[in-house]
Formats: sequence, structure tokens, C-alpha cells
Amino acid sequence: MKRYGSVIKVVPNKLEEYKRLHAAVWPEVLDRIYKCNIRNYSIYYRDGYLFSYYEYIGEDYQEDMEKMAKDPKTQEWWKYTDPCQQKIESATKDEWWASMEEVFHVD
Repeated sequence: MKRYGSVIKVVPNKLEEYKRLHAAVWPEVLDRIYKCNIRNYSIYYRDGYLFSYYEYIGEDYQEDMEKMAKDPKTQEWWKYTDPCQQKIESATKDEWWASMEEVFHVD
């Protein structure tokens, strides 16, 4: 299992829409997340930023993320959620949510 943290900005006038969408995530999207070996997934908000945390239990992260990105229902979901988000300045050109470095963990 590997832990992942990432960050993105929320478009200021889109926060309530983003919260509304995530109050009723489509079952197909949740199923795809599960099938792509993601567990214990949370998204937090603070001062204009969204922070996500999840645990990956699979063997091939890149392959699972490609499967998720190719899923038609997930692509449709992203058409609603992506306009609520804005990349942070330090994100690479290939990142939407910017990866974060884990600096501490304790079980």
C-alpha cells in the first residue's frame, strides 16, 4: 500500500458546486475508483485549496490511473468537476492535481 497526497486550487465561485457534486458522487465513479485499487479516499478544503489523500493497494499505479482516465463515466464526471478546479502554480505540465511529498507518517 502506498499513500498519495495531492493539492489543487478550487475556483472561488465554484466551491459550493464542488461540494454539492461530492455530496452525491455517482456510483459508477465510486466503483471505478475502487476497481482502480484506491482506498481510504478523502478530499479536504482550506483557504482556496483542495487536498486529497488516498491509499493505493494495486501493483501498477500508472496502468490503473490510465484505466480510470479512459472510463467514459469518469470522463463525464470530470466534465463537471474540472471546471471547479485550477492547477497550482508549481504543478508540472502533466499534473492536474499536484503531487505532494510525504514528510511524516505514523500508524
